Amino acid sequence: MTDRGEEVAGDVRDADVAALAGALRKAVRGEVGFDVTARALVTMDASNYRRVPLGVVAPRDADDVAAVLEVCRERGVPVVARGGGTSIAGQATGTGVVLDFTRHMTALVELDPGSRTAVVQPGLVLDRLQEAAAPHGLRFGPDPSTHSRCTLGGMIGNNSCGSHSVAWGTTADSVRELSVITARGRRLRLGQGWAGAPDGLRELAEGELARLRTGFPELPRRISGYALDALLPEKGADVARSFCGSEGTLGILTEAVVRLVDSPRARALAVLAYADESAAAEAAAGLLPLGPLTVEGMAADLVPAGAGLPGGGAWLFVETGGKTAAEARARAEEIVRAADVVDSLVVTDPAAQRSLWRIREDAAGTATRMPDGSEAWPGWEDCAVPPARLGGYLREFRALLAAHGLRGTPYGHFGDGCIHVRVDFDLLTEAGVGRFRRFSEKLAGLVVAHGGSLSGEHGDGQARAELLPRMYGAEMVGLFERAKAVWDPDDLLNPGMLVRPARLDENLRFSVLPRRPVDVAFAYPSDGGDFRAAVRRCVGVAKCRTTTVSGPAVMCPSFRATGEEEHSTRGRARLLHEMLAGDLVTDGWQSREVLGALDLCLSCKGCRSDCPAGVDMATYKAEFLYHHYAGRRRPAAHYSMGRLPEWLRWASRAHLAPLLNTLAATRPLAGLGKHLAGTAPERDIPRLAPRTFTTWWRKRKPTTPGASPTESAPTSTPGDLVVLWPDTFTEHLAPSVGQAAVRVLEAAGLRVALPPTLLPRKGAIGDGRTRSAAALLTARRARVCCGLTYVSTGQLDRARTVLRRTLDLMEPVLRAGAPVVVLEPSCAAALRTDLPELLPDDPRAARLSATVLTFAETLERHAPHWTPPAVDRPVAGQTHCHQHAVLGDGPDRRLRAAAGLTGELSGGCCGLAGDFGFEKGHFDVSRACAEDQLLPSVRQAPEDAVILADGFSCRTQLDQLAGVRGRHLAEVLAEALDRADGSR
Repeated sequence: MTDRGEEVAGDVRDADVAALAGALRKAVRGEVGFDVTARALVTMDASNYRRVPLGVVAPRDADDVAAVLEVCRERGVPVVARGGGTSIAGQATGTGVVLDFTRHMTALVELDPGSRTAVVQPGLVLDRLQEAAAPHGLRFGPDPSTHSRCTLGGMIGNNSCGSHSVAWGTTADSVRELSVITARGRRLRLGQGWAGAPDGLRELAEGELARLRTGFPELPRRISGYALDALLPEKGADVARSFCGSEGTLGILTEAVVRLVDSPRARALAVLAYADESAAAEAAAGLLPLGPLTVEGMAADLVPAGAGLPGGGAWLFVETGGKTAAEARARAEEIVRAADVVDSLVVTDPAAQRSLWRIREDAAGTATRMPDGSEAWPGWEDCAVPPARLGGYLREFRALLAAHGLRGTPYGHFGDGCIHVRVDFDLLTEAGVGRFRRFSEKLAGLVVAHGGSLSGEHGDGQARAELLPRMYGAEMVGLFERAKAVWDPDDLLNPGMLVRPARLDENLRFSVLPRRPVDVAFAYPSDGGDFRAAVRRCVGVAKCRTTTVSGPAVMCPSFRATGEEEHSTRGRARLLHEMLAGDLVTDGWQSREVLGALDLCLSCKGCRSDCPAGVDMATYKAEFLYHHYAGRRRPAAHYSMGRLPEWLRWASRAHLAPLLNTLAATRPLAGLGKHLAGTAPERDIPRLAPRTFTTWWRKRKPTTPGASPTESAPTSTPGDLVVLWPDTFTEHLAPSVGQAAVRVLEAAGLRVALPPTLLPRKGAIGDGRTRSAAALLTARRARVCCGLTYVSTGQLDRARTVLRRTLDLMEPVLRAGAPVVVLEPSCAAALRTDLPELLPDDPRAARLSATVLTFAETLERHAPHWTPPAVDRPVAGQTHCHQHAVLGDGPDRRLRAAAGLTGELSGGCCGLAGDFGFEKGHFDVSRACAEDQLLPSVRQAPEDAVILADGFSCRTQLDQLAGVRGRHLAEVLAEALDRADGSR
């Protein structure tokens, strides 16, 4: 085997790889994965780079780490340590064996409030440490925006910082001791006073004292290169601190003792508005003497509309702390007075602060798209200059971008002079890559001219290590190489990083993608119709890997259920990327690896809204299934549940509901039916309604204002006309929801109609008023359908047929311009998004999409003066995942408040998710998803709480797993109306 990391994957014979895998399986207790999926999941981090490893090992303890190093050393195979995989410079990728610390070595070994220290393993996620420290009034100081998924090991490897570094410094400032294993198997305990120094390190440093004292720029965010100056005697000869930021190139971390700091009891956030980013940058350094906790900067390019910020073109987020809320606020107001601002806002409400911080934290993903939708990439993500020089640096940086015809939106840690920016590099063509290199070389010179560091937070990796001689000079870089040789003389640990680096324009992850667009069914309007661009949206920031969600967030329920990268949005995107690349996943749309990863995707659409980069895995899954099963036999569930609307319409026409309900209640017959249908044996088959919603509608009698709610048929009230969509679930399984909606809409003064059901065999019936005998006689009856079940199972040809028929039926409604009220959130989401993306060339699709309203939206827009009945009860339950992701729930919140329904609904996904939870093999994950948010919220609800669940799946999950009846908001309001009428 070779000893050069860049050559390993391509040069090792299959027999050698098999021998390596076998040796590792014998030597370690943790998982060893040399299969395609395990390797594909770690080919990339959050950078522009890609390397294909030989295999992945998830060590259980330090002994496993030592065993891996011994096996790999004997064979000359490189080893790369990996935490959350959110590194932005490429240092979490490699061609040898990747050590995944996020599976087992995740413990908080000890937390000592007295000494304010914690002992952690490298795979511990930062938020877990913060949660454990918080009850003691403590916290870990550094907090990168990826705090919900980044690991302590990765933070130490990169010397991460975060927004609070102006108060608490970098990770190196918070490290006391480190336990590491060298490539040659030595176990060292690193600390001050040369503790744990490998042989030769002290001699190396003491022979270069003058260079160490003068060769490093003085600035708060100097992360580039090795921190050899920490070995100076006046700095305590701190071997642990010098190890921080070494990016896994010197040794493998197995445990760390870290320092904790006091967490302010109260915080306030001063949002300072400036005309532009340069003005904000120039003001930042002047605020530091006031002792803020953060001085973060953002420009308008990255702030969504309606964010609630004071008027301006750029903002500083300046956080203050205190023992009381009044003290924190007073400090924030002091900062406002000292700042020369266009406008300002002081926020003390914790929820409002979290909402504003979320904008800043999501910038790493939102910055990957320019305002016009074009792609932007890292590479020069985190340069840092002295804070006092930041304003001038930014102006020159902008000029340099313009000179190279590039665009980028700077943001980040203005108080530390550290700027994040994604630039619209063209990394797909040879000319674009050439411009990327030229710009990088020029920008390195600009940073150095301002006394800065090429990296101010994320490390050098491959993105900047090649340019370190421009910052440090050849002799200092030579000293770095000598230090690497002391620690790792065989160059086995993360070779190609920091010293003897790969070129910054090699190993680009885009170079392996096909040069021409692939044929797809969806339009992908936000990606120019290009599925490659859609898959490229995943830049690896891994917000989908969070193990807890707060508020209404959904993404990613399957990852939280399994904890496996394969079942995260990022993991699935990585496999799709490798499918397109074709050199690791070699069978394209027929890939069993991709199918396996997508199998547990609930199509909840949570990533569509919660992923900062806008990855839409539900659509990608439908696309993949469409191609994967083209011309092939599908799973039984695709025929049973995927075509549920057809089966239910057939059963209704044949009046089979009573018989089918009887059969479903007979255990042996129900078991046989579930087996044939491919559904989970643990599930009960939902009962069909004895009378469909439209049957109830047709038998209504005309009503007049003030009539009894039991009277039926459209009213003669003068209000707006709305068309109520009879979705499959309301029609056949829960007609009471439709009946309740009619009751409420009419009480609000609206005129309710249902969609047409006569479909002309040729042409159109006209405007809906035609009485042509020929047209009526030749027309056939049909039902509108959103196509959801076909889309979710990838039956996209069938979905398009159904949707075209629906558009034909809806033409009179579209001509009339009437709003369409859709009660089932998943159906409303399908009409809003899937319909126009599947039929982009049919203008009717966009028109129907634009007319779709939820129940609450309808009342808010078309009955704005109506006052709902007072319910005056607390609520519990869950916002439907599709509503959160596509439709939004603002009108629902306002309607609930107007009705006196208090409290918040949980986030997450119920886990049933249409057909997902019913499909054989999904029950355990479905139940785990329900236990994540929904079921706990219901169990903890007050006894008199109303359990709200607008989706049929959510209500079914509640019924089958908790024995609780959830209700649609329309049902709750209709019951309140009935009570009010009965009390008169």
